[in-house]
Amino acid sequence: MLEAAAGQRNNPEAPARVAELLLAWREAHAPIVHVRHISRSPGSPFAPGQFGVEFQPALHPLPGEHVVEKNVPDAFINSGLERWLRVRDIRSPVIVGVSTNNSVEASARTAGNLGFSTYVVADGCFTFAKTDYNGVLRSADDVHAMALANLHGEYAQVISCREARELLIEP
Repeated sequence: MLEAAAGQRNNPEAPARVAELLLAWREAHAPIVHVRHISRSPGSPFAPGQFGVEFQPALHPLPGEHVVEKNVPDAFINSGLERWLRVRDIRSPVIVGVSTNNSVEASARTAGNLGFSTYVVADGCFTFAKTDYNGVLRSADDVHAMALANLHGEYAQVISCREARELLIEP
């Protein structure tokens, strides 16, 4: 979740919320998947050897936690993620991360299309301001909200970190 992009972003507390969820999942011995983006573009901050490839210390995978490497925004493309989830009978993935309107949205759409009952944690994601096709600068909050609106009710349920923690105690 390192910030590789410049510009105004939303949800400054997202990394802390994700760390809280990660701890809750670990305490519940629930399955965890970490996704690492490895860019094919040599100048990218996500290219091998660059800072964007590293996990933040508070979010670093522990031994036994699954790590998926992806080269495109969608974590399901050529990563083995779908198979990993299905083999373990995981039907309801909970997605957090960055950027809401890119990797999070792409992965949640695919998860929904594949028949998973997907959750996206709104306060566990963030994004950046973006200029639209008309040249209008949209705030990070607006970009985030629209990405979540695109997903909610069709590909995923958009929930809060509090609601995500409650999923761990449901029968």
